[in-house]
Amino acid sequence: MTGLAETLATWLARGEAAVLVTIAATRGSTPRETGARMLVSATQVCGTVGGGRLEFEAILAARTLIETGEAARDMAVPLGAAIGQCCGGHVALRLERAGPGFPEELARLEAAERARFPAVYLFGAGHTGKAIARALALLPLRLTWIDNRASEFPETVAEGVATIITARPADLIAQAGPDASFLVLTHSHALDFELTEAVLARDDFRYLGLIGSATKRRRFEHWYVARGHHPATLQALTCPIGLVPVRDKRPEVIAALVAAEIVVATSSAA
Repeated sequence: MTGLAETLATWLARGEAAVLVTIAATRGSTPRETGARMLVSATQVCGTVGGGRLEFEAILAARTLIETGEAARDMAVPLGAAIGQCCGGHVALRLERAGPGFPEELARLEAAERARFPAVYLFGAGHTGKAIARALALLPLRLTWIDNRASEFPETVAEGVATIITARPADLIAQAGPDASFLVLTHSHALDFELTEAVLARDDFRYLGLIGSATKRRRFEHWYVARGHHPATLQALTCPIGLVPVRDKRPEVIAALVAAEIVVATSSAA
């Protein structure tokens, strides 16, 4: 995910006035959570505090602040009929005119937030791996992407995605912290089985997905049990991957389904 700090630094370097809008508190049903932010200049908006009339009013207030030279302002916005929204909740907004030091402080806040994102390890940089990496890079996750083939990674990778080229990918499983999620889709079924077995040996992972058909799952289960493992452990394995059993094997479709599955699996860890 790309943060707002870099955008703010660019605007200020160009001499553009900017206002940081932050949701300071929420009550009841609201379109975004406490801490959500957006930047507003005289002509641009980056980020979102929930859209709709709430955001429209926040943008108007931010641009008024720019015009008047005000340093800061607080807004209390009830999300009811008065502003044409039906959420029924209440949002408190903090508007601050950005000055020197704001980009650095915002960068620190965003780095701290990213450090709390759920960790996901993606093994495999083939066509489907690339599509999944692109989809997951947009989400509030810490994605580590692993393959032993340097040539398979694209020349440019989305900001925040760590790529690792290694002949010993199982080492990454041992090094992962608790509540990590793992997606296994390498170019080798033998390696897929080895990595999946290594994840199942842990008792603290959030999610484990192995790409493949029901037939591949049955073969893995037979192989796994034959190696002396208890079959009950296999309940923690998701294979095939993807929330919805659609008959579309295009990488981009698989990536969309897997991204949704990861969001569901990691939501309680966020």
